[in-house]
Amino acid sequence: MTSIDPIILSKAESWLSGNVDDQTKSAIRNLINENPTELVDSFYQDLEFGTGGLRGLMGVGTNRMNVYTIGMATQGLANYLLKCFPNETIKVAITHDSRINNTLFAKTTADVLTANGITVLYFKEMRPTPMLSFAVRHFGCKSGVMITASHNPKEYNGYKAYWEDGAQVVSPHDKNIITEVQKITSFDQVNWKKNDSLFHYIEEDFDAIYMDLVKELSLAPEAIKAQKDMPIVFSPIHGASGKMVPAALRAFGFNNINIVKEQAEPDGTFPTVIYPNPEEAEALTLSLKLGKAVNAELILACDPDGDRYAAAVPNGTGEFELLNGNQTGTLLTYYLLSRWKEAGKLNGNQFMVNTIVTTELIDEIAKGFGVTCFSVLTGFKNIAAIILDLEGKKKFIGGGEESYGYLVGDFVRDKDGVSACAMVAEVIAYYKSKGKTVFDVLAEVYQQFGFYKESLISVTKKGKDGAEQIQALMNGFRVNPPSEMNGVPVERIVDVKESTITHVKTGKKESLQMDKSNVMQFYLSDGSKISARPSGTEPKIKYYFSVNSPLADVKDYRKKEAELQEKLEGLKKYFS
Repeated sequence: MTSIDPIILSKAESWLSGNVDDQTKSAIRNLINENPTELVDSFYQDLEFGTGGLRGLMGVGTNRMNVYTIGMATQGLANYLLKCFPNETIKVAITHDSRINNTLFAKTTADVLTANGITVLYFKEMRPTPMLSFAVRHFGCKSGVMITASHNPKEYNGYKAYWEDGAQVVSPHDKNIITEVQKITSFDQVNWKKNDSLFHYIEEDFDAIYMDLVKELSLAPEAIKAQKDMPIVFSPIHGASGKMVPAALRAFGFNNINIVKEQAEPDGTFPTVIYPNPEEAEALTLSLKLGKAVNAELILACDPDGDRYAAAVPNGTGEFELLNGNQTGTLLTYYLLSRWKEAGKLNGNQFMVNTIVTTELIDEIAKGFGVTCFSVLTGFKNIAAIILDLEGKKKFIGGGEESYGYLVGDFVRDKDGVSACAMVAEVIAYYKSKGKTVFDVLAEVYQQFGFYKESLISVTKKGKDGAEQIQALMNGFRVNPPSEMNGVPVERIVDVKESTITHVKTGKKESLQMDKSNVMQFYLSDGSKISARPSGTEPKIKYYFSVNSPLADVKDYRKKEAELQEKLEGLKKYFS
């Protein structure tokens, strides 16, 4: 038998002697005897809260999603809630999407919370993540839990923990919850004795409360009325948004909504796609097929928990073009600010937020309208933190991140694929009523603010060895940073983890005023920007590329786009 680290073996054996079910024990013994590599990956660390909460492969072990890690995390959450809100009635909202084991994990969470004297408000049917965020605030909950692994492959599941502001937990709460979890050294310390009297359902009538607020976001009802029969295709990709996105589109006034039937039913095996990720063109194959059949003006899709959205539009050549998250974010930002300005509602007291790896074009647009745009670390919880900090002082218009997440208005405190889909449809209808296509509008934006184009490389490194390789890559950038990329000099290097900005030519260092995170950013002399960042939710390191150039004439849109794409490919080749 292959030698196993004694510490890891001891952790596995503690499960064998603990109060776990026979099936789990049998699986652990099999790993010890037959698959020591998998045993190491399953036990070498404990799952921790990252940018998306608790997330991992399903299976046995401390580094896997199962009822025991869910129970321990929930006990830690319960202990922390009881410390933070002594002598108060504590309520926690819970829902889930369509993933395998989601009902089991959600009910386990509910059982442990009620066992600890905490009231649970449990969605009677699965609902998208943004509705969980809204429910936390609407019902005056102290916390919320969404069981989902978002757009990860079917083998994954996750546990998004929310605080009383309706946003995912941030520091210090995330670290404090982990501290409480780490105090639990035995399964016997988890209170599994549920109290059904503290369990209550959130009924379907809650949908109308949320939908009324979504409907209020509309800024162009007359344009929609004129384009109400515009053909729209939508796919929930087997997830939780299949009811709510069509409802939002209808609430806005759109009538011609075509659902991708093969992906309409919730199914955690995601049988029609390789990955249930709307960022991947492959996931939209069936949507594109239906789009051609109905001559769609817009194709929309959401990931399984309905917080991310994707859009594709006709490009004038008989094909559909998938817009990336930066493009849809740009369109929404420009549209919102334009409409607010036309209505005379911009008075200097509004703001927007994006993340440090999202296109800087959004910052430039906001600046052009005289609106402050805050740039925060990756993870929508950081956007929500700014909204909370400025609540009652300034008005949040909208904001998002390049990974297909956007939020309009502040009644939800996480990215909202439901309202974003409706708003994107409104953008298409509004400009269509003015005789403009999406690309006409983008060209005008690029001419006014600069043509920005972005791309992304994700490199997967699985398991313990993969995590070490990712760390080695990041260390390499710090120890031996590049002085040029693809023949273009590096002017400055931002190290978010070390809180430094280094000017390469002079060697001068400045202090960076931002929370620490394992991110490196390289700014080149031609205005290009490259960011390197290990994912907080997947075993990946991600490289974000951004290039830009002036656009003198809107007629040169495609020519300039090709030039920028060539520059992107050169930078990507450098990293590959």
